Amino acid sequence: MSRDAFPVIPHLGQLPAVGLEELTTEAALLTRVDRKYLVPSAGARRIFANFTSEARVLEMDGSRTFAYDSVYFDTTTLDSYMMAAHGRRRRFKVRTRTYVDSAVSFLEVKTEGAREATVKERIPYEPCDRDRLTDEGLAYVNETLAAAIGDAEFGPMEPVLSTAYHRTTLYLPESGSRATIDSDVTWQRPDGDPWVLDNAVVVETKSGSTPGPLDRHLWAHGVRPCRISKFATGMAALHPELPANRWNQTLRRRLPLRPAN
Repeated sequence: MSRDAFPVIPHLGQLPAVGLEELTTEAALLTRVDRKYLVPSAGARRIFANFTSEARVLEMDGSRTFAYDSVYFDTTTLDSYMMAAHGRRRRFKVRTRTYVDSAVSFLEVKTEGAREATVKERIPYEPCDRDRLTDEGLAYVNETLAAAIGDAEFGPMEPVLSTAYHRTTLYLPESGSRATIDSDVTWQRPDGDPWVLDNAVVVETKSGSTPGPLDRHLWAHGVRPCRISKFATGMAALHPELPANRWNQTLRRRLPLRPAN
């Protein structure tokens, strides 16, 4: 697949642009409902070609597709993964996210809020520390988790998975929602070789409790939300010994992985 989504979905290059400041002001959505879709590239081309709702593409310095790099952390007993695997109400994720093109990093903590809403909190982080939790970083994680899920203190966390991909972001002003299209999605264990999602994109809508126009458009074309998490699905795919009931359908039928090299 190409570096950006436009060869996969050429229609995106014809949409008007939106700047980061306006997108952040109008559709920050740090508390939101995420719906995820795994779409073959050919299907994505057809679906976006006839998407008639108003949409704008995030553009910065003339670019519309940006490289992302994330490192996920977990305890020695994989508390974060196990809570997700067993569908626990108070599950969480801890990661660093690096915007590669601008060399900006954040430490992020994601928890589940009311009615399955995702709550994301984050602080700036040094890019050189992206693959480790500093003492200050672990203190922030524990403080954030204690506030979100009650008395809980987790011990040292280590990196367990890294992901890399290229992202195009859509702003849908009609609903004040956002959507992202991720291509070249790659997973890698700290001690393993990278694997890439082949000939498919991950579309994620981010809205309030009401589905947005892109959700309805995808549904009309027979594309339904699926269980795919860059963290949990990646861990399950690269660690077949782990419990993975929640992602078995995605892993067995819909996740076309191949070695990256």
